[in-house]
Amino acid sequence: MSFVVRTLFILSLSFVGLYSAASPFPTEEDANGWFKQYTQSLTDSQTYQLLKQFPKGGDLHHHLSGSAYGKWWYELATNQALNGGYQYFTKINHSECDSAPLFHTISNTTHSKLTKCEQKQYKALNALSNKEQEAFIHSVELDKPEEGREEFFEFHWQRLSELTQNPYITAQVLLRNMELYQQENVRYLETQMNVRFMNRADGSRFPPAGALKVITDMLDSEPAKATGVTVRFQYALVRFTDNIEAQLDWIFKFVDANRKWYVGINLVGREDDPRGQPTRFLAPITRLRAQYPAIRLSFHAGESEHADTNIRDTLLLGAERIGHGINLLKDPSTYLLMRHNRYLIETNLISNLKLEYIDDLSAHPFPQLLRTGVPTALSTDDRGMWDATLTDEYYLAFTQFNLSWSELVTLSQNSIKYSFLQDEKKEQLLTELNRDLTQFLALIAESANQIPSANSKVQPLNSNVERYSDFICEFAASVCANEGNNKEITRK
Repeated sequence: MSFVVRTLFILSLSFVGLYSAASPFPTEEDANGWFKQYTQSLTDSQTYQLLKQFPKGGDLHHHLSGSAYGKWWYELATNQALNGGYQYFTKINHSECDSAPLFHTISNTTHSKLTKCEQKQYKALNALSNKEQEAFIHSVELDKPEEGREEFFEFHWQRLSELTQNPYITAQVLLRNMELYQQENVRYLETQMNVRFMNRADGSRFPPAGALKVITDMLDSEPAKATGVTVRFQYALVRFTDNIEAQLDWIFKFVDANRKWYVGINLVGREDDPRGQPTRFLAPITRLRAQYPAIRLSFHAGESEHADTNIRDTLLLGAERIGHGINLLKDPSTYLLMRHNRYLIETNLISNLKLEYIDDLSAHPFPQLLRTGVPTALSTDDRGMWDATLTDEYYLAFTQFNLSWSELVTLSQNSIKYSFLQDEKKEQLLTELNRDLTQFLALIAESANQIPSANSKVQPLNSNVERYSDFICEFAASVCANEGNNKEITRK
């Protein structure tokens, strides 16, 4: 079957099999009506539990280095049994001899090469006081009212620094993500992960293939397999860096040589930097497309509150998915092009709110896109830095935009249908997802013979330990209310 024909076949798999005469709801209309009535009887906490157990398909817009919660970074950086034997130092004082931000974290090897003045500003991570530990943890989470876009782009990534260049830490961050996704009933993760500039504990470069093997060995381990989460990677290029052509040459070659694990390329970074405009990449990508079999592209575009043509220009590069797409409605011709087409918008509600691209959720284009035929799916972006989860994204979408059962199903299915996963595996996951969705609806219908009381738990599927993120407890305090000692913050 040709690529185009097979792609169209996969995209056509939607509500087939979800409704039948043998099911509790013979038609989609019946299911929507019953589900609306049922969810209106639930408390906010019960609604959240229900959405946590809802089969969510996948997460398609996910920066692996931004997905770790602050406490994960601290635990992994100070545990040499898990991090490959590395030791780290972090900056705890300001000084004229060092311009790096507080909690800029470096390896023992780098620390040994600093001047004596610079070394005095740093402290071994495993020697931090309790107060310093907490400050380190919060330094990589966007959790203060005064923090926003500038803090995130200009300081968070600088603080992580060499922690992101350790393949053993990367593998452990990925495993912890998979374990949390298992609890959220997520089947697939397509994450952005780079391996070119990773280092060994002695400071020497880790060969990219060797760094990748550290991570894929983890994926082949029993703990990873036990999660049931399928993982594939995208290679990310920062749009405003130098030597773009040479970097693209290397990335295309590496992805082509590792197609088992790498399924695409992403273009990341701030769009307000003039060096990162999409048209800059047209000539090199056109040249590389003539050298390699098709490599799929999912580029950040439209992550802006201002009108521009970045989404259209990104589609001209051959991108099939757009990360964010917040300003799409300000480009009417491109909006019309994307309606009922094969391009997907990766929607990140919490990220857009946290980075102040929208003032509040009522200004987000998501419901307009969803309800006018622009394919979209919910994703988490840098969930660790918001202390949030994919369930939080679904909760916001469901409660703020009055989603129907069919719309929830569409979002879940889109996250598999528009993934870059190999076709055979994609068809398998989509079949399994549709089965899970059918089972989920049948189970909650079976459990709903009587209206739940305000204190009852909604447990149609396997019961999980309740976990509430800091984000959801701040945004919707009623979700976490009256839980007492049962509340368990995700990062703990």
